[in-house]
Amino acid sequence: MAGSLELEVDTPERQLVHEQVEDVQLPGLDGYMGILPGHAPLVGQLGTGFLGYLAGSKRSYLAVDGGFLEILEDHVRVLADSAERAEEIDVNRARAELTDCEARLTNPGVDPAAALHDVARAQARVEAAEKK
Repeated sequence: MAGSLELEVDTPERQLVHEQVEDVQLPGLDGYMGILPGHAPLVGQLGTGFLGYLAGSKRSYLAVDGGFLEILEDHVRVLADSAERAEEIDVNRARAELTDCEARLTNPGVDPAAALHDVARAQARVEAAEKK
């Protein structure tokens, strides 16, 4: 496919995506990146958020959390610590989880860094599920 990238998204448990796509948007450790065919090579850390990609005329989303990414001119490989397809996420359950995580932020004795990470992960699940 001319003007496309091969996208692979894997977790330790399974491969979620392996297809030709036109573009990829993903969370790096320092913010979101947009990847198009011909991108300069890059290796980096995957952040927490949603990963979106366009395959044909369909845009798809995943919630991802941590891991590594490798970008080549015609290939994007994501090795995520955890990832879920948007269509696998129950949006109401994800919203309830987000509310619970936000409430834990104010509890005394809770590690603030861990609580913020939980909020970010829950927010990514909600965003991905709402985009499906």
